[in-house]
Amino acid sequence: MKSSQTTAKTNSAARLGQRSVMSRLVLGCVLLAGLATSVGCFVPIYSSRPERRVQQLLYTSEDLRSLVDEWERFWFLDSPSHMTPIRTHGGVL
Repeated sequence: MKSSQTTAKTNSAARLGQRSVMSRLVLGCVLLAGLATSVGCFVPIYSSRPERRVQQLLYTSEDLRSLVDEWERFWFLDSPSHMTPIRTHGGVL
């Protein structure tokens, strides 16, 4: 009888330990995700000098603007259209 009680206590302690490790792992992942998304708050991305910050912001906006051009060029969306500006019905006029 004592061995079954000891086994039950051991099993419940093992499950409790697994839950503790799992909860710590989940909490750690949540904290890591929270810190990773707010890096700009702890580590400033741009300079504190206004002249330098404006230059950095201009470079960043130009990079984002060129990203759209690259995307369109990759998917061949920047090629000219060969459709006529006036739609025709295809018959003889």
